[in-house]
Amino acid sequence: MLLSVVVPCHNEEAVLPRLVDEVLAAVGPTGVDVELILVDDGSRDGTMAVLRALHAQDRRVRHVSLSRNFGKESAMLAGLAYARGDAVVIMDADLQHPPRLIVQMLEQHREGFDQVVARRTRDGDSVGRTLISRVYYRLVNSLVEVEIEDGVGDFRLLSRRAVDALLALDEYNRFSKGLFSWIGFPTAVIDYRNEARQGGGGSRWSMRRLLNYGIDGVMSFTTPRCGWPSTSGRA
Repeated sequence: MLLSVVVPCHNEEAVLPRLVDEVLAAVGPTGVDVELILVDDGSRDGTMAVLRALHAQDRRVRHVSLSRNFGKESAMLAGLAYARGDAVVIMDADLQHPPRLIVQMLEQHREGFDQVVARRTRDGDSVGRTLISRVYYRLVNSLVEVEIEDGVGDFRLLSRRAVDALLALDEYNRFSKGLFSWIGFPTAVIDYRNEARQGGGGSRWSMRRLLNYGIDGVMSFTTPRCGWPSTSGRA
């Protein structure tokens, strides 16, 4: 079995060596082959130089470079298109997605699940942040036609047939949270507690970015056409 691990990267030079070490250490005991696909989303720091060095040290580390900063959705799509694995894990570079969970994901996948989703609990969050999150997801779910679950993001394992289903969709303004839900397939959930972001800085998700992301979801999933989710970018 070949496992692909897809990681969008934007200005992550400080954390990438540790990320690679932790992912390979987590997957090693499972006995599966692994390719780690790091997608440079138009970084302005030394991310690309670090990626080249990591590839030179270990050929299991592959890299894709986008011509500019297209955003995380485009970086994930590029990684999925390059992934050759029988299963694909998508995760963030900043280690808020714990690599150790990949082992549990593989176990669930072997049980027959096409999607194994890591769901972040609200343990340790402030009351205000928890309340804002609940209101945000309640609002978004009242407007879209797929279920967007609080704490569920891009950190997940996808089977090859689930990846192929995503790649077959011709959306070019993508709202992956909705697409993951929309394609279906047997799904398992693993809960985990949020971990501190590595590499410096706080969360990159401001309230404005969250609102814009929610609007993308509303535009993408309120008017399906012929059984396919519509996208705001279509004519």
